[in-house]
Amino acid sequence: MRGSNNTDLFDPKTEMDSNFSRHSSSSEGDFGFAFNDSNFSDRLLRIEIMGGPSDSRSDGEGCTSIADWARHRKRRREDNKKDNCDIVGCAEEQIITDNNQPDMDDCPGGDNLDDEREAMVEEPLSGEDDASSEPNWGMDHSTVVRVKELHISSPILAAKSPFFYKLFSNGMRESEQRHVTLRINAQEEDVLMAADKFEVASCMRYCSRLLRNMPMTPDSALLYLELPSSVLMAEAVQPLTDAAKQFLASRYKDITKFQEEVMALPLAGIEAILSSDDLQIASEDAVYDFVLKWARGQYSSLEERREILGSRLALYIRFPYMTCRKLKKVLTCSDFEHEVASKQVLEALFFKAEAPHRQRILAAEGSDSMNRRFIERAYKYRPVKVVEFELPRPQCVVYLDLKREECAGLFPSGRVYSQAFHLGGQGFFLSAHCNMDQQSSFHCFGLFLGMQEKGAVSFGVDYEFAAREKEKGFVSKYRGNYTFTGGKAVGYRNLFGCPWTSFIADDSQYFINGILHLRAELTIKRSTDL
Repeated sequence: MRGSNNTDLFDPKTEMDSNFSRHSSSSEGDFGFAFNDSNFSDRLLRIEIMGGPSDSRSDGEGCTSIADWARHRKRRREDNKKDNCDIVGCAEEQIITDNNQPDMDDCPGGDNLDDEREAMVEEPLSGEDDASSEPNWGMDHSTVVRVKELHISSPILAAKSPFFYKLFSNGMRESEQRHVTLRINAQEEDVLMAADKFEVASCMRYCSRLLRNMPMTPDSALLYLELPSSVLMAEAVQPLTDAAKQFLASRYKDITKFQEEVMALPLAGIEAILSSDDLQIASEDAVYDFVLKWARGQYSSLEERREILGSRLALYIRFPYMTCRKLKKVLTCSDFEHEVASKQVLEALFFKAEAPHRQRILAAEGSDSMNRRFIERAYKYRPVKVVEFELPRPQCVVYLDLKREECAGLFPSGRVYSQAFHLGGQGFFLSAHCNMDQQSSFHCFGLFLGMQEKGAVSFGVDYEFAAREKEKGFVSKYRGNYTFTGGKAVGYRNLFGCPWTSFIADDSQYFINGILHLRAELTIKRSTDL
């Protein structure tokens, strides 16, 4: 059996790394000093590593270390990817790229191994300590490829493992024999997997701690997330899998920078990235587009793709923060089962209709759970709420909320864009700025309205900016009209008529429970007014 550094732990010359001193006691019951030492042992454990014909190997069989198994898994992923290389992506759904202003439609600017558990029994003996009888392996065409022997202490093993406790206390003849034979498959010849197989939680914790202290790479992180399910589910290894998820989420938090690399990741890696609140992406619409593109590239079968999207990846898309225009597309997307799409869209729309305090409660309730669909990510383009009217003239009222820390981060010359919203078939966006007041030469807060690029069309709009003040509600701050052409913006450099220091101060009247509430009202001008 080998560790992650390929050290042979069954070599009698190899000592288990331990803080235990042979000349002192340990309050935690560390028995590393007795490892493979005949002076502290009452039995001899014979471990037979079984191998079978190459054409009948299961996934990972023949891998003699966790690193070998990782290489095997990587080759399998590459082979699967070759099988799916002819997939043609849907032209309608695409990854959103960062621009200086919002995008027109969406925003401004692995399989686990089967855990084969062969029956592990003590070898029947013809005499008290004679292991001469032929064992019945119960494994067709299997052969013993290696044999390792260890001196063991049955009380120590029984105290550390439910498996060995049962083995040594079953009251049958096997529990009294001095020579014990166990069998493992070649792919299980790794300390972590063997510890899981024989239920030695202390060894699993030890291996997990050693692996966490080693430098992590994308390959090793994926390996820890793709361990056989019984290992992955084990409480002892949970800190290791958590660290692997955090590593991948941090490394790939800006998926637009690593697009090709991220698209090649297996399912476990994608789930780790999408679970992060710190994902740096334009909007949740862009997350949805990315998930679809990845799924179409990985799963050529529509049935299989629907299964993966519905049962796994849909849990990581935060539908409540998608725009209504994109939610409409979800309902007609053939990659999702209709029932799944309908459920997600309805839940998202109900969330959008909730009062702000109810939305905060729902987000708080999900903050400690695996499903964080009600928690807002740090999007590049801030979500907006839009109320639309058709009569007497096309009109929309747009609400944009900014946190105090978001506003503070704009100083001295930053800006933040809202998601796109639409009026009269044209896309618009809001942008908040920290800029210099041209007359007084001090920093101040500005708000602007822009129209997205779409040909050379001219578009006349009456607009009004308002902000909510403590004990007053929304108060109008600026009103005007403007004939837009594609890519143009209009607004007010000093919306509140005060220096930045007064706007951002702790006693500022514009922050209510740490939130700045802005409102923009847009109305299309009548042709007779142009």
